[in-house]
Amino acid sequence: MALGVAVALTGATGTATAAEAPGGHGATQRALDALERSGIPGVAAEVNGPQGKWFGSAGYADTATGRKRTAADHLRAGSNTKSLVSVVLLQLEAEKKLSLDDSVERWLPGVLQGNGYDGTKVTVRQLLNHTSGVHDMVSTPEWREHMNGPGFLAHRYDAWTPRRIVDLALTYKPDFEPGTSWNYSNTNFVLAGMIIEKVTGNTYAHEAERRIIKRLKLRETTFPGTDPKMPAPHAIGYSKLYAANPGPEIYDATEYNPAWSGATGEVISTTGDLNRYYSALLKGQLLPPAQQKELLDTVETGTTFAYGAGLIVRTLSCGVRVYGHDGIVWGSLTSTATTADGKHSLTFHLNGDWLEDGKLYDDVFEAEFCGKG
Repeated sequence: MALGVAVALTGATGTATAAEAPGGHGATQRALDALERSGIPGVAAEVNGPQGKWFGSAGYADTATGRKRTAADHLRAGSNTKSLVSVVLLQLEAEKKLSLDDSVERWLPGVLQGNGYDGTKVTVRQLLNHTSGVHDMVSTPEWREHMNGPGFLAHRYDAWTPRRIVDLALTYKPDFEPGTSWNYSNTNFVLAGMIIEKVTGNTYAHEAERRIIKRLKLRETTFPGTDPKMPAPHAIGYSKLYAANPGPEIYDATEYNPAWSGATGEVISTTGDLNRYYSALLKGQLLPPAQQKELLDTVETGTTFAYGAGLIVRTLSCGVRVYGHDGIVWGSLTSTATTADGKHSLTFHLNGDWLEDGKLYDDVFEAEFCGKG
């Protein structure tokens, strides 16, 4: 199947029924089956909890060949990258190399200035919890033209520098005065990655690999840089290209230059590695107590979740609070959640980037942590 050629999905069926799911994960398997029935090509989920590990799937990794999803599949984890970037900055604070209350201007002089921006009034903390007011580059017409719809097919291998991406966002005025509201902005983490490089002399990827990935032995987790290819094995990344008026066409978006995502969404991982990472993070294995407190210090978002320092915090219907992140990039939708004690983790991945019924997404969390469904 050639890249950029529309493909039709076959009638995929679940790889296991709820009754077959061992270890009390029947509700979770039913939630996965429902996602596949909604039209998603394939879904895979891995749990690491008090009863051990469990893997469930539905649909296909490749609809043309009928290849099934597996726990070994590599995936583009998207905005889970933000959590890694936040942890690096919190570790640097613990080492007294910076403070989260430092201004962006201190570390990136002149970068956040003009058109209503004042880098002296925006802090590193506000970047990490999305209260900076900096406009999201993904929300600009230029981004939509270059990276959505037919633009993606034309520009998927282009390389933009972090500074160029930031400057694109800054051609639009701030969303609000720093610290007065909340808005999810990918530009915040492009800036955060630039700050890591200024403080350490190394890229954010180098620092995350040294400080987190090697330390936790996350052997399947990588920062691909500008390499558009995915390591094997991996599912095909099926996409509707975020077109303004998406039709029935579905495209193979597996390959693209990850520099477009950078510090806001570059990382490649597996369901197992992401579970191990978030479990270690919530158990306090990566940060001293003071920085752990900052990590978990949330702000209200006006949505169904609260937000910490690069961390989504959900309170489920049964009262359980889970911590993790979502990641949505072309052809890939990943979500993670871990309980406060780090002892029960879930990561699930869709190799399709559309979902008409968001409730089906939330149902996976409710099923695994509340037993509903």
